[in-house]
Parts: sequence; structure tokens; C-alpha cells
Amino acid sequence: MDIKKLMILMAVLVFSLAACHKDLGHYDINMPVEPEVTTLDSVYNAIVGDSLIIDPGVKGPPGAELEMSWKISERTGGDITYTGPKLRVIFGLAAQRYDGMLTVYNKTNGMKYFYKFKVNGATDFEKGTTVLSVENGVTQFSFIKADGTLQARLYKAMQGKDLPSDPLYLFFLRNKYTGGVMLGYWIITKHDGVRLEPNTMMEHDRYPNQLKDNFFTSPDDLEVGSLVAHEQGVMMGVVNGKFYGGTTSTWDQASTYGMFGLSAEGDYDLAPSFAMAVTDPGTYFICFDKNRKQFVRINYYGTPVYFGTQYSVEGGNIFDPMNVGMDLIKLVQLNNADCYAIMKSADGKIYELKFNVKFTGPFSFTAQQKREFIRPDLVTPTTKWQGAKNGVIYIASGTKVVRYNPVNQEVKDLVTNFGGKEITMLKLSEDEETLLVGTDGTIWFTNIKTGEGGSLIKKIEGIPGAPVDMAIRTN
Repeated sequence: MDIKKLMILMAVLVFSLAACHKDLGHYDINMPVEPEVTTLDSVYNAIVGDSLIIDPGVKGPPGAELEMSWKISERTGGDITYTGPKLRVIFGLAAQRYDGMLTVYNKTNGMKYFYKFKVNGATDFEKGTTVLSVENGVTQFSFIKADGTLQARLYKAMQGKDLPSDPLYLFFLRNKYTGGVMLGYWIITKHDGVRLEPNTMMEHDRYPNQLKDNFFTSPDDLEVGSLVAHEQGVMMGVVNGKFYGGTTSTWDQASTYGMFGLSAEGDYDLAPSFAMAVTDPGTYFICFDKNRKQFVRINYYGTPVYFGTQYSVEGGNIFDPMNVGMDLIKLVQLNNADCYAIMKSADGKIYELKFNVKFTGPFSFTAQQKREFIRPDLVTPTTKWQGAKNGVIYIASGTKVVRYNPVNQEVKDLVTNFGGKEITMLKLSEDEETLLVGTDGTIWFTNIKTGEGGSLIKKIEGIPGAPVDMAIRTN
């Protein structure tokens, strides 16, 4: 290459390098001023069912119009979203860790800023007492923590809607045969029902959470007569005069576990009150047919089977269980065999029938006693009854509770004065040493151990309205 061409090539190279050199000129760039977030923590602890309040302490630049929006993300899509300068929500997600995001939107210049945080969800529902009550005609569901703190009207606060009207029962269902697997809370009303997840108190997302959906084929104009909780974590009882039993023939984690199939097939119309015996190898029921005025038998084999009057009778000269000739007011069960039936005759008299049932092996019904009830004045449409294994029957009528011993017909008032208010709930503790009594705004715990006579142990006040039922969860 001659010297002239070399000089030209070097000139081109110098020009190219100069063209690629970074522009080091000075310019004025006006970046938007970012809002200042002063009090947003990285992690928050939230109790399921309690208020979660987060104040991020946002300070905007002068003249800026700021809008804050919040999101707490749940993997299944049940996110919590909220718009406002402070997050104020009832935390209703499960007890686990969640990602949170605060978005600050400067509406003046269109800029958005994002701030991350974490939420640790915990639950106060692992131990405590749930209460079903009626307040000015509205069904209320409340929770009493283990420390005695009352979370009144919890369902309304978490769901933003009312429960169905005319509440009847509150069940905490768990399968005792599989280590206590929890199936949830059932709130049962006259024509409906709602199932809640026991750790979040939200409507259950694994099993049917509406009573009508707990039937494979829901009956028309559903009307609950009575339901009870079975040890396998399902419900059984009378709906529309027919007998239904929750299915137990599948895995208790399956969505169909506990659902009602067809009712026990037969020509009958049952009174609400019945007796249940859980024995080895099955579950058996004594019910009362309102039309024929007779006691009938139902067995449960994964589904209920109607046997009618297929039982032998002893003591038929005392009364005929196949032709009682009276209306059933209440069937009070003391144990797996002994029962009392409070009956009303055509002339208005109140009778007390005692009988014993052998539920296994040839099925037999033994009539033992028929006599006029010693205190007919206690029997009203709102009277509450509780039979205890020691042979005593507790009766709540009007503003008082009495202890009735049917052996000697002794009737004694409980020593606790319930403030002159009508008794709306009567319930035995599991160990049958405490009688729980509900009056408007209050639940009374009374001691019914031998010699105590129903002395007051404690009372819980502030219940919204009149208690109807309650359930205690210890673990």
C-alpha cells in the first residue's frame, strides 16, 4: 500500500471514532418527584376474621393528586383488593403467607409507583366458641376467642351480607373416625343453611356451602324439621317430613362427603323430634309418624333405610307404640336405649311415655310407663328440653330452667336467676357437667354437678340478640 492510500485510510478511521464518541454535553432533565412512603413495613401479621389496617404514610409532592390501591394476592384467585389511603379490611384469607402490593398513582402526571410487602395470615379460630343468635329478626353468627374477646356479627362483617332467616342449629362437624378431620361449621335455618371453613370462617370452597346444594337432588320448598350431628362429621335428620342422612361411603375429603342422597323410602310423615343411637355396627333411629301416630324405625347403612314398625313390642298393655293415638311434642333421649316421649292427647292433656329400645340384634321396643306429665304448665311451643345420661331432664320454659327427675317426678328450679329474661337456648356441655343457657344478649354457664343445683359459673354478655345455638371448639 502506497503512502497516499495509507494516509486516506487513517483519516477515515479517525473520523469514524470521533463520530462514535459519547456526547458529553450538559442538559436540564426534570424528573417527576416520587411520593414518599414513610411507614409501610415489609411484613404484616393478620388474624383471620379481624381487621387488617395498614397506614403507609404517603406524602406526595406539592399539588399532586394521589390515589392508593391495594392488592393481597391469593394463589387461587381470592385476592383482597381495596382503594383508599389506608388499607382497612376484614382479613378473610387462609392462615398462610401472602404477597401484597401498594400502588400509588399520581393522577396529576400519570405516574405509578409500586411498593411490595408481605402478609402473614394467622387464625384466632383454632379455639373458641361460635354463637348463633337472632337480633331484631336478623340471623347473626359471632365468635368468642379463647381469651373471652367477642367478635360479634362476624359473618356479616366478613361476607358483607346477612345469613338466612329463622336459625335453628349450629354444628361444628368433624369426623371422629379419621382423627378428627374437620368438615366445617354448618349454620342451619328453617329453609336454608350455610357451611363455613373452620379456620377462615369464609363460605367453604371444598364442600357444598349452601344447604340446598348439599342434596344430590334438592327437595322442593326445603323445610328443616330437625338435624343432628353424627360422629362421622355429617348431618342426619328430618327435612320435609322425610329422613335424610349425609353420605359416609366416600373419602371425607371428597366434595360429595356428607351430601344427602334420597330420603329413606317409605310412606310416612315424620315429626321433627327423634332419637339416634350410634352403636357397633351401625346407626339407628326411632322416629314418630305424625299421620299414623306411631313410632317407626330407621336404620342407617351409608344411606337411611325405612323399616317402619318392623320391631317386636314388649309392654304393649302399657301403651301401643304402633298406635299411640296422640301427637308427639318432644322425644327426649337419655342414652342409647332409654327415652321419654312428651305427648299431647286429643283432649289437650300432656302425657309422659317412657320406653326402652334395643337397637341391635332382634330390634325390640319396650313400653315401660305412661302417665300424665306432672307439670303441664311448663309445656309451651317454645319450651326447650335436654336429656342427660344420668336420667335427669332439664326443661327451659319462659324465664326459668328446671331440673326434672322422672324417677320420683321431682321438679326443682336451677339456683341461677336468669334476670327475668326468656330462655332462648338450652344446651349441655360434652361432659354433661355444665348447662349452657341463653337469654337475650347473654350466655350463662351453670354448674350441674351433683350438689351444685345449677349455680352460676360465668356469663358471656354482649351477644347480638337472643342465642339459638352454640358450638365450642377446643382444638
